[in-house]
Amino acid sequence: MNVQDLAPSFTLPAGELDDAALLDAVLALRAAVLKGAAPLAARFAAAAEREEPALVNLAHYLSLRHHDLRDLQRQLMRRGLSSLGRLESRVLPTLDAVIAALATLAGRPAPFPAPDGATFFAGEARLDGASATSFGPEPADRYTRIMVTLPSEAAGDPDYVMNLARHGMDVARINCAHDDAEAWRAMAAHVRAAGAALGRPITVLMDIAGPKIRTGAVLPVSKKGKPSGKLMTGDLVRLVAEGAPRTGSGVDFAAAVSLPEIVTRLRVGDRVLYDDGKVSGVVESVGDGEAVIRIVHARAQGTKLKPEKGINLPDTPLGLSPLTAKDDADLATVLECADMLGYSFVSRAQDLDLLDAAIARHGRNDREGRPLGLMAKIERPEAVRNLPDLIARAARSGPFSVMIARGDLAAEIGFERLAEMQEELLWICEAAAVPAIWATQVLEDLVRDGIPSRGEMTDAAMAARAECVMLNKGPAVIEAIDLLDRLLGRMAGHLDKKTPTLRALKSW
Repeated sequence: MNVQDLAPSFTLPAGELDDAALLDAVLALRAAVLKGAAPLAARFAAAAEREEPALVNLAHYLSLRHHDLRDLQRQLMRRGLSSLGRLESRVLPTLDAVIAALATLAGRPAPFPAPDGATFFAGEARLDGASATSFGPEPADRYTRIMVTLPSEAAGDPDYVMNLARHGMDVARINCAHDDAEAWRAMAAHVRAAGAALGRPITVLMDIAGPKIRTGAVLPVSKKGKPSGKLMTGDLVRLVAEGAPRTGSGVDFAAAVSLPEIVTRLRVGDRVLYDDGKVSGVVESVGDGEAVIRIVHARAQGTKLKPEKGINLPDTPLGLSPLTAKDDADLATVLECADMLGYSFVSRAQDLDLLDAAIARHGRNDREGRPLGLMAKIERPEAVRNLPDLIARAARSGPFSVMIARGDLAAEIGFERLAEMQEELLWICEAAAVPAIWATQVLEDLVRDGIPSRGEMTDAAMAARAECVMLNKGPAVIEAIDLLDRLLGRMAGHLDKKTPTLRALKSW
């Protein structure tokens, strides 16, 4: 059941309203918000097994955002009042503050007391506290933490990890899709040692792999065994469920896949995206444990078909458990070493039940009294739709954060929708006091080549609205940390979540 099915309608009377009529309109909106939020708040409390102020505020926010408030906003602006555009963390306090001000303008007694400062900013305090619990203390000169994915060589090079920490890494991410338990233990130990030496805790996030769909062996390859030939629009690619990939019969490219069963679930007409959507195609035929894909979009210069590249299937019912047998085995080491566990392909509240049961089998390990945090990667449309219920269910399991996995999410919902969706996810998380991680290709050109693009500099600046931003591994990651540290520090003077902050300007 969605909020659209629950919330009563609110309609602003036509025309320019006087103060008394506008007060009545906001009072009607408040009543509609509370009525629409009541069943949502009850549902969230049942999922969390307790009533949480952040979940009540989330219910209020979802109910409020069911209404189109643009005309109301303009009438409030004209009076110098809040336009309701930055109330994510404080829905009812903002409405009550506006009502109190309008009552004064209309010469009527306020039906509700104006909130005091502690009440008005309680949602901000909840989010700050949740961020500190998940990611560690807030750095001195910026609000947003910096997460860095550790490369394989970090296991054998404590100085490398120390250098990352010295330059400003707040969270170290260990990707359990790569390396092994011995390497992960070594990486985590190096992070702990670096934090102790610098006198500040550095959070260890261990990201279990999940059922990531990737290419396996590919054809064609050169005589040296390297991928050869480039996918172009119009080419055919054969995906095989079993055995070695094969070309022929008019198909010049072929690949095995990491999860063979998905090949048999493909249907004619389903979209197939490769390498975060750099190449897209449509299933042209299926049968006998294979599917043939017609490429409908590729770069003008083409893209090589390589092993270990991600595949997204936005139209295909996958029916995959987000917790694989490998993940279950890896949990023993994760629970031993991690402060926070990253969970991929989460789509439903039941997926958290599955993880909690697995953790219970291994024996939950709270490090030095610090509860294990959970980070859910939001990368599929189902996860977007179910995010409020995921947040409510996660309240049972301990500290919770959300990673906006923009690469997979863009491939699943379309690049055109990603820009608005990443904003909406930030809003939902703020309303629920859930820390958000801005991830995928942040400063990618800088990390890889040492020179950032103009577009990624703007993207990195916008990451200041999240509680944490993730950098991937690369040869120039130190330069990226330094730049991001300075950039986030400057942006902290201009922006607090969605709210512009008016520090003194020096350019004019």
